[in-house]
Amino acid sequence: MTASTRLLTLCAGVLGFLGVALGAFGAHGLKATLETHGSTETWKTAVLYHLIHSVALLALAGWRDAHAGPSAKVAALWVVGVVLFSGSLYWLALGGPKILGPITPLGGAAFLAGWALLTWGAWKGPTA
Repeated sequence: MTASTRLLTLCAGVLGFLGVALGAFGAHGLKATLETHGSTETWKTAVLYHLIHSVALLALAGWRDAHAGPSAKVAALWVVGVVLFSGSLYWLALGGPKILGPITPLGGAAFLAGWALLTWGAWKGPTA
């Protein structure tokens, strides 16, 4: 395993662990708070995108070993996406300041840019 693959796998593991932990905490420890704020669905959306991109990072680690390409940039965009998109939704779901609302789409844009870059890398990459 290369150092960069190890880093991607480490990031996937940490983000995956946190996604599951935050999902469980929201369902149990924060249930009343989220219901009070009417933000249970917001929390669920944050967890969903968080976990999807954790798994995608893990898949990217395996793909990186087999293909040269933009995987480090894709990984960085996805990590930024989790922090901005899911992080702002977690904060908003807990009643954080609404000023964080405009940050959420920036995280979504980072997710999209990562997926687009991954697609471009696969399209332009060498064929077997």
